[in-house]
Amino acid sequence: MTTSAYWEQTKQAIIAYAKEIGIDKIGFASADPFVELKERLVAHREKGYESGFEEPDLEKRTVPERSLSGAKSLISIALAYPSKLENPPKSEPGAYRGILSRSAWGTDYHHVLRDKLQLLSAYIKQLEPAAEVESMVDTGALSDRAVAERAGMGWVGKNCALITPEYGSWVYLGELLTNLPLPPDTPVEEGCGDCNICVEACPTGALVQGGQLDAQKCVSYLTQVKDFIPEQYRAKIGNRLYGCDTCQMVCPKNRGKHFSQHPEFSPDPEVAKPLLLPLLTMGNKEFKEKFGTSSASWRGKKPIQRNAILALAHFKDRSAVPELIRLMENDPRPVIRGTAAWALGKIGGEEAKAALIEAEGREQSAEVLEEIRKGLSFFEETTLPR
Repeated sequence: MTTSAYWEQTKQAIIAYAKEIGIDKIGFASADPFVELKERLVAHREKGYESGFEEPDLEKRTVPERSLSGAKSLISIALAYPSKLENPPKSEPGAYRGILSRSAWGTDYHHVLRDKLQLLSAYIKQLEPAAEVESMVDTGALSDRAVAERAGMGWVGKNCALITPEYGSWVYLGELLTNLPLPPDTPVEEGCGDCNICVEACPTGALVQGGQLDAQKCVSYLTQVKDFIPEQYRAKIGNRLYGCDTCQMVCPKNRGKHFSQHPEFSPDPEVAKPLLLPLLTMGNKEFKEKFGTSSASWRGKKPIQRNAILALAHFKDRSAVPELIRLMENDPRPVIRGTAAWALGKIGGEEAKAALIEAEGREQSAEVLEEIRKGLSFFEETTLPR
């Protein structure tokens, strides 16, 4: 058997095992440096488009050898996840609900993909005892999407998501680096063409152009920061508690695609679309019990509680006023006090106004005082002569 035939046979054995353990799609690529990606990332950084959640070392992000010395091949895997909520609970006055993005439904995908990659790594070492293997999911140095694109899994769309022909962009990605010289797959030629729907639909204009994202404006990023959300974006958050699916939902390549073959990704409707008011009083223990298995929990409860306050302001939920007053007056976290004050101004009413006036005379934090004054300014706007 020739050397190339031997490695092709090894590759086919890996593909067969991947299917056996429930991996939906697998692709292979060379571990050469990502030269074009590096150029794009440098420009991205210069424009201030990074989120701050990325690996800061651009060499590590674009040179696989920096993660595994002697790396020759990259193996990309994808697991499809659901896009539809079965029997979603209704959001209605007095019982308004928020929503988690689909990537946060069910069990945290990092754990599920890591388990699959671990099994795959063990199998590769069983086939080739001299194999060196390094796995990563999302938080690794390499770009999951760049690896997947090179491995022929799909193409990176104008919405910056990897779009696969079979599953659209409803996929979680992970990869393995190995020193085995496995035959690479051919990249997919298909692309977005003239379609620009996602760029036009982005709530904050974060998709600067096809395939380029200003993360600082992205709703998904904004829902995860721990500080105040800049005021110009607060109304755009709507009732999103974590993440944003707009650019995926409008994508024609995702139309009619829904996958439920992985029970671990099946959402609990009460977690995926929770009632807003109970979130405001939730302690750490209760938060961990309810959201601990979701990827939405990685930033802790503060961002989700702040987003719940913004959602109540979005719905102008008068029933939330007493709880928002309590938060504004007593919560030890300035971001929660200030966001509650802003929300009270948005919701309006005499009770909210009186509480804001009282809080203005008592609040010590300059940041929170600014939010209280913003809240009071909404009352002035409503009483200005026409």
